[in-house]
Amino acid sequence: MKTLLLDVATWDLITDANGNIAAAEDPYALAQDVASQIRTFLAEVWYDTTLGIPYASQILGKNPPVSVLQEYLVNAALTARPNTADVYVVKAKCVIQSFNRDTRQVFGQVQFIDSNNAAGAVSLNGTTVSVA
Repeated sequence: MKTLLLDVATWDLITDANGNIAAAEDPYALAQDVASQIRTFLAEVWYDTTLGIPYASQILGKNPPVSVLQEYLVNAALTARPNTADVYVVKAKCVIQSFNRDTRQVFGQVQFIDSNNAAGAVSLNGTTVSVA
């Protein structure tokens, strides 16, 4: 399945060589969708306000246990694509390599397995989320 290709630096749409909006295909598309879900604030998606992570109410300005953050990130990865899509996330785990409570920077990965049994990962790089 395809998704709109986003610029890795700005997370904005980009165009292909013909000037059309570029599309990403699996397996990169699914990894990008996982990264997008991780970046989404709860209720930010106007057509489905149940999507997203409760950053504003439970993460930002708070000091939640790392396990709570990991659970939110895994759940976001599992909703990256509905089960009706050709390829979707069936299993995910969050590996936190370091978490600095003072600067609130998280380093690690959200690793996932898709419905084709292919592995993918999204990097947590301090203050950014990117496709690994």
